[in-house]
Amino acid sequence: MTTIATAQETGRGVAFGLTAYVMWGCFPLFFALFQGVPAFEILLHRVIWSCLFLVGLVTLLGRWSPIRRALAEPRRLGRVLGCALLIALNWGLYIYSVETRHVLQASLGYFMTPLVNVGLGMLVLRERMARLQGVAVALAVLAIAIQLVMLGELPWISLVLAFSFGTYGLLRKQVPLDGLSGLFVETLLLLPLALMALGWLAQAELSHFLDDGRTTSLLVASGVITALPLLAFAGAARRLRLATLGFLMYLNPTIQFVIALLVFHEPLAVPQLVTFVLIWIGLALYSWSAWQSRPREARVSTASSR
Repeated sequence: MTTIATAQETGRGVAFGLTAYVMWGCFPLFFALFQGVPAFEILLHRVIWSCLFLVGLVTLLGRWSPIRRALAEPRRLGRVLGCALLIALNWGLYIYSVETRHVLQASLGYFMTPLVNVGLGMLVLRERMARLQGVAVALAVLAIAIQLVMLGELPWISLVLAFSFGTYGLLRKQVPLDGLSGLFVETLLLLPLALMALGWLAQAELSHFLDDGRTTSLLVASGVITALPLLAFAGAARRLRLATLGFLMYLNPTIQFVIALLVFHEPLAVPQLVTFVLIWIGLALYSWSAWQSRPREARVSTASSR
């Protein structure tokens, strides 16, 4: 019975994980619906409506205790503010990449993120890098160098997305808040800045919020779709091993890649294809290394359950 219950929980975890990563992967389709609304304004509304939606969600789930503890210690909010600024940069640039039809670059950035995490762990946290992980990071560096030489430009959107999210993850590890509580506190810290910026846009008659019902609805919905995949991810994280979550994570940039090619018809030049192939090889090596480095007991358990 215990085995059956565990299998059922694992199945639910996979379903939650698939829901989260498929939703994140389909975000380009949502942000492409905005017509004539600058990425900066969409970002402001995403922060504001995310915060308001999370107020109701946290209240419904009764999760105020960790949030009150975090807000009661202002000295510890410095890292949370750093996380907030990094995630705002990541959100804003991602929306810009969709707006300007650079979704392939966004996809590349999220493919690169695990390798950036490995590099940051080594440089900042002095973590030891496995040999295959070192090769994977070297392939990522080679991929960017090839694109720089062959195209004469850096994929700056990819690099900023990867490093902002990688650094966000590095800081987030040092914040004792779960995903939902952490996102709420982050958006809460950004809320005054977002409201002031939105007020300035309204005063300058540059706001699109009340232009028409469709635009208004989309701007409000941007906050809801920010929180929903996070809830699904939290459900997956409670039920799955990190290795399983790591493999599911690649769904997000893969879906973005397919959308960029088939929906937005973005051109894929040979240097870009070479870059993607090298990153994919690097990720395969990284994933194999992560799988091999699991505790022996976990490997035996996995093998015996087949």
